[in-house]
Amino acid sequence: MYFGIIPLILFIIFLISYLKDPRKIINGLLFNIFICSFLLFCVFASLASDQYLLRMIVIIPLIALIVLIPFAIIALMFGLFLNARVLMKREGRRLANSLTLLVALGILLFILLPIIYPASLFSSHLQPIFGGISLITFYFFIHLSNFLSAYFLYQFNRPRLNQDYIIVLGSGLINDKVPPLLASRIQKAIDFYHKQAAVTSPPTIIFSGGQGPDEGLPEAEAMQKFAIEKGIPIEHTLQENQSVNTYQNMLFSKQIMDDSKQGEAYNSIFATNNFHLFRAGIYARLAGLNSQGIGAKTAFYYWPNAMIREYVAIVVMGRKRHMKIVGPILSISILFSLLSFFI
Repeated sequence: MYFGIIPLILFIIFLISYLKDPRKIINGLLFNIFICSFLLFCVFASLASDQYLLRMIVIIPLIALIVLIPFAIIALMFGLFLNARVLMKREGRRLANSLTLLVALGILLFILLPIIYPASLFSSHLQPIFGGISLITFYFFIHLSNFLSAYFLYQFNRPRLNQDYIIVLGSGLINDKVPPLLASRIQKAIDFYHKQAAVTSPPTIIFSGGQGPDEGLPEAEAMQKFAIEKGIPIEHTLQENQSVNTYQNMLFSKQIMDDSKQGEAYNSIFATNNFHLFRAGIYARLAGLNSQGIGAKTAFYYWPNAMIREYVAIVVMGRKRHMKIVGPILSISILFSLLSFFI
C-alpha cells in the first residue's frame, strides 16, 4: 500500500505548479501523470485485495474502456464529419471552418490505410520511416492530451473581485459592427464589471484591438461604443487601438496600465471566448502580465473547430521545441532506412 504515496506526491507537485501559474501546458502533463499513477495504484490495490467485488469494480471498467476505444474513435470521426457539416452551413465554406472535416478525413485514412495497403506491401527498407512516423504521432498524441488537460483545468480558474483593469481582446469587426463572437467577450467583461462594482470599486475596461485593412475604424473604438451603449460609463473605459494579434493585445495593454499606474502595483484580467482562454493566458505570460482570464461561452457547434485551431496555434508557438524532438526522430528513421539498402 506504500505505492499509494506516489500518486499523492504527484498530486502535490501538480497542485503546486497549477497554483503557481495555471497558464502552462506542463500542468496538463503533471495532471495526466498523476491520473495514470492513481489508476495503476487502484489496479494494484484491487489485485492485492482478497475482496472479489473490489477487484471487479476496478477491472471491469478498465476492460470495458479498452474494448470501447475503437468504437469511440469511429464515433469521434462521425461526430467530426457532422460538426463540419453544421459549421460550414452556419459559418460558411472557408478553410478556417474545415478543420474538423480535415481531422475526420485523417482518422478515416488512419483506419483504412492498413486495410487498403497492408504493411506487407511496403518495402522493408521503408519500415524505419513508418516507425519514426508512428513515434512522432505518439508524441503529438501525448502533447495533445497534455494541452486538453491544461485547457480544461484552466477553465476552473476564477479571478478575484479585486481587479483594477479588464482587458477585452478584439476578434474583428463585420461591417464595422461588433459581431456576436466579440459581443460575448464584451458582455463577459461587463458582467464581471457589475459583479465587482457591487462589492468594491469598479475596474477600468480596456478595449484592445487595432484597425484591420477592411475596417473603417479600430476594433477598440467599436467595442468601447458597444459597452457604453450597454451602460458602462465612458470614464471607466480605455482604448488600445494599435494591436493586430493577441500578443500585442497583452503587450500594448500592459504599457497603458503601466503608464497609468506609474510604477504602482495593479491587478488585471482579460476577457475572451472560452476556447481562446488558455492560449491567451500564455500570451499574457509572455508579455509579462500576471493576468488570468475569464471566458465567454461559445456555441457548441463552433467549439470543436475552434479547439483544433487553438491546438495548431499552440504547436506553432512551440515549434522550436517540437523540432528538437521530431527532427532527430525523423533523421534517424531516414538514416536507418537508407542504411537498410546497403545491408
